[in-house]
Parts: sequence; structure tokens; C-alpha cells
Amino acid sequence: MNLTVSHRGQSYSLSFLPDDTLAVLHARLEELTSTPAHLQKLLYKGKSSKSLDDQINLTQAGLKDGMKIQMLGTTTKELHGVKAVEDDNQKRERILRERALKGPTKLRSTGSSSSSSNELNYRFHKLIPLSHLPNPSSALDLLQRLSDDPAIRHVMQKHKFAVGVLTELAPHEHPELLGLNVNAGQEIKLRLRTDRYDGFRTYMEVRRVLCHELTHNVWGDHDNNFKELNSLLNREVADYEASVKTGTNVLGYSGEVYEPSGQDSCLQVVGGNESSAVSLLEDSLEDRRRRVLEAAERRLR
Repeated sequence: MNLTVSHRGQSYSLSFLPDDTLAVLHARLEELTSTPAHLQKLLYKGKSSKSLDDQINLTQAGLKDGMKIQMLGTTTKELHGVKAVEDDNQKRERILRERALKGPTKLRSTGSSSSSSNELNYRFHKLIPLSHLPNPSSALDLLQRLSDDPAIRHVMQKHKFAVGVLTELAPHEHPELLGLNVNAGQEIKLRLRTDRYDGFRTYMEVRRVLCHELTHNVWGDHDNNFKELNSLLNREVADYEASVKTGTNVLGYSGEVYEPSGQDSCLQVVGGNESSAVSLLEDSLEDRRRRVLEAAERRLR
């Protein structure tokens, strides 16, 4: 019995006896693809080997000579990558627990520690391109650009999003999907390539898909909660880039504005005269706050 098995763009021609069991087939495929047998899913003629007992023979499983089979599954190398991220997270949690038991520690820093801690936690902890596809270095560059994107980093820190692995989704895997979020942020897969494998999709298109998948860190279903958060993330990305383009400086992510108080304050008037400066100084605190808000709204428009 001759079978052709396709896995991630690679085809394998295999020969078996009709009495050979599915377990034999899975073992051969594990040798060829480094995909553990228990993670292999074989699709053929509307059937799936996952629903069948591995001890039945190939004929009983509905396989016939010359049949073509599609195999899905995660390789051992990819599993090790995910496990390494989980081990790092467990190690970090253990260190944090030990520090908590020791009690508070005096810090010499005056405010940068919290922001640096956020950057360490709320980010993509590992970037993994698919090495068996063409131009893996270009795929890694695209993943790195997404990871370093200031607008993406802004929304991840604001909403406390952490992703274990950011990787790509091969064109032949789940062809109906542009992205996939595994276990609410354990792994995010993005379709970086076109269907021809040797080309890449536009950056803005891939980034919109990334915002969609980040939303799945909170909401699993595509309900109204999901749609509202997804729209919010896209607006925040656009607003952040608009503020950078117009030169607006945002202090923190809460939307608060620094306001000097008392006699320590210093007011600078650009394009005005002395009388206008005096008028501003005599304004109430509420008037100054209103002017700051109106100026911010004009810049955003």
C-alpha cells in the first residue's frame, strides 16, 4: 500500500502492508518530521486518525493504495521552545515569590523601576520563525519589527498583555485563518507569508491581525466584548502614532497630565506678550485645566 503524506509543504511517499497498524504509520512519520505521534493528526477523505484506535490496521482505518493524506502537528523543536518559555515564567514567578517573602527592599531609583518591570513582563518573550520555510531570516526580521513596534509595545503595557511565543503560521496550516492565539497568549501565530511562500504580506495588514490576536488574550469568542476591545486596541495604536507624529509627549499610559502647583510653577508663553502671560497666571486652576484639555483635543484632531 503506497501512501503520500504532506506536512508543511513537504511530501513523503511511504509504503506499508495493509495489515500494518496506524501506530506504525505514526511512528514512521515521527521519524521523518520530528512530530511526536500523539500530536499527529491525519486528514484524509473527510476522516481523521485522531478519532481512531492506533492499533487498528490501515485498511480498517479506511486507507487505500495511492491515497493522499494531510498531516497536522507541532514538532519537537517547537514544543521545546514553548517549554523553555514556560520554564522561564516559572523561574521568574519563583524569584518574585522569594523576594516577597524577604519583605520590601529599599530602592535608590526614583521611578524608573516600575516601567522597566512592565517592559520585561508585558512583551513577546520569544520570537520563532519557521526554519523549514524560505527566507526564515526575513520572517524573523518581520517578527522583530512587530515586537519592537512602539505602538504595539504601548498597548501591551497599557493592557498588561504578555505573550510567550510570537511565531508564524504557514500558508498551508489552517488556510482559513490569518492568525491564531493559543491558550490566551501562550503562543500567537501570524500568517506572515503569501500563499506562494516566498513573499510576505504588508506590515500594516499583519499588525492589524496581531491586534486581533492580542484581543484573544482577554476574550476567546468573537462577541461584543471582543469587538469593543479589538476596536479599542486599533484606535490606541493609531492615536499613539498620531501623537508621536505631531510631537505630543504622553507621560505614562493613564492619560494624566503634569500640572505644576504653587510658586514652584513656571509658565512659558510662546508667541504672546507680557499682558497675556499675566492674564494666564491670574486664571483659576480650573481654567488652566480646561485650556490644557482643549489644546490636547486640537492636537489629536
